[in-house]
Amino acid sequence: MSKDEKIYWSVTIIVMALIVLPSYFAPREYLKETIRRMEFPSYFGLELNILKIVGAILILVPFIPVMFKEWSYVGSGILLLSASLAHWRVDGPAKGLAPLVPFAVLLVSYYYFRKLNYAV
Repeated sequence: MSKDEKIYWSVTIIVMALIVLPSYFAPREYLKETIRRMEFPSYFGLELNILKIVGAILILVPFIPVMFKEWSYVGSGILLLSASLAHWRVDGPAKGLAPLVPFAVLLVSYYYFRKLNYAV
């Protein structure tokens, strides 16, 4: 395994954990209240969790075609930027900046994904 592959897999596993795991370790009532406070429909949390898991699987499973991984990166980026905007609007700038941390890590993962999968 090359240095770039090691960096890619390390960063990618970290960012997928940052995206998926908070939904399962945060108190359920806190998550429901946050969705209500942001004026999203009550089913939005379930939809969001399903899409996070599908996106993580598409990115992490090696034999998935590159095109699907590209779309998963786009979806994950939109998810994190939308979360930043929603939290900023409802909870203020400090909470709005929090989703930008995994977004920055996602960018590093995507950089190495491109480096490993496309001739530069």
